[in-house]
Amino acid sequence: MNLDNVYKNLTIANNTKLALVVFDGVGDIATASTNWQTPLEVAKTPNLDKLARQSAMGRMIPVAHAITPGSGPGHLSLFGYDPLEVEVGRGVIEALGVGIDLQAGDVAARANFCTLDANGIVTDRRAGRIDTSICEAQCAILAKAIKKIGDVDVLIKAGKGHRFVVVFRGTGLEGPLTNTDPGREGMPIAAATGPAKTAKVVAEFQKLALPLLKDCKPANGFLLRGIAHQPKIETFEERYGLKAACIAVYPMYKGLAQLVGMTKIEGAHSLQEEMEMAVEALKTYDYVFVHVKPTDAAGEDGNFAAKVAAIEEGDAALGTLMAAKPDVLVITGDHSTPVPVKGHSWHPQPVMITGEIAGWDGLERFTERAANLGSLGVFEAKYLIRYMQANAKRLDKFGA
Repeated sequence: MNLDNVYKNLTIANNTKLALVVFDGVGDIATASTNWQTPLEVAKTPNLDKLARQSAMGRMIPVAHAITPGSGPGHLSLFGYDPLEVEVGRGVIEALGVGIDLQAGDVAARANFCTLDANGIVTDRRAGRIDTSICEAQCAILAKAIKKIGDVDVLIKAGKGHRFVVVFRGTGLEGPLTNTDPGREGMPIAAATGPAKTAKVVAEFQKLALPLLKDCKPANGFLLRGIAHQPKIETFEERYGLKAACIAVYPMYKGLAQLVGMTKIEGAHSLQEEMEMAVEALKTYDYVFVHVKPTDAAGEDGNFAAKVAAIEEGDAALGTLMAAKPDVLVITGDHSTPVPVKGHSWHPQPVMITGEIAGWDGLERFTERAANLGSLGVFEAKYLIRYMQANAKRLDKFGA
């Protein structure tokens, strides 16, 4: 029996409104280095506390036990797609997010400007998180100089901060390729391996582009990740019967949403603007996904105080969406980004579901420890959308 078909046959339509707010990387761990507390426990969160007192809670496994997810798999799980079956290169996601209309045969890479020492060793994988204006200026240098490699067109477009996108367009290209990002500082840029023609084009691009950046400080190099082509995926509306919209600041998350057929609502530059746009979107759409980025960045930087501040900022903005009273409201992360780890981790992220029939677990705050006691228990993130459908009364009874 195909479980997705069972759910599809049980799906019913109504006028309920569903909202998913993703505090990126919000999950954390308590260690001696953090005084045995997490940022969620330390943060002052009156809005999350209010929701906690009318919600069911639990923890979610983003991919599988003990597997640390990237942002792509983490979000695909939240959208109900099994990330072990639906693999999407990060380059494809980022390219869609910055507005590149990918064509059949295109191979896209997500790039980070980085800092290299005199020996070509990566000393900072994010080049100090340079400002977007610097990224745009350096992308313009590369785009002007490198338009074609053999019979392959090269498209370069800046993203946010240190991130940009490179798309290779030509015949005979395919992915995926391995990353040129070594994954940590203290290592040289790696060679991308994979399908021969694409690997050769990527190597030539690096050969041409790196000398153009040698005098740029601190971003005198770049790393390529998620080098892949676009797969065909069943749309969100086909799968769940929900007309969906996405509100995010960073291109990658817009790209993820667009990949599954959500409408990108552009123009938000702050968390408050995101929440205001979500309220408006709920008037037209059945389901709205809102992405909150600062929590993840603070966790990756290992900055406990900054993660607390990011949670508090998100909590303050959340009040605007809460006032709109969506029928089902979910607060969670796409994965955990613990401050002691300084990166993504396998630790299950907390989740909170609020709705008329969600129930209350008797918990007063939205934290990892509280979520451990919740009625939802620990479940795979790919089932979150099913809990949302059920709480919105959009799933019929199974059997007589």
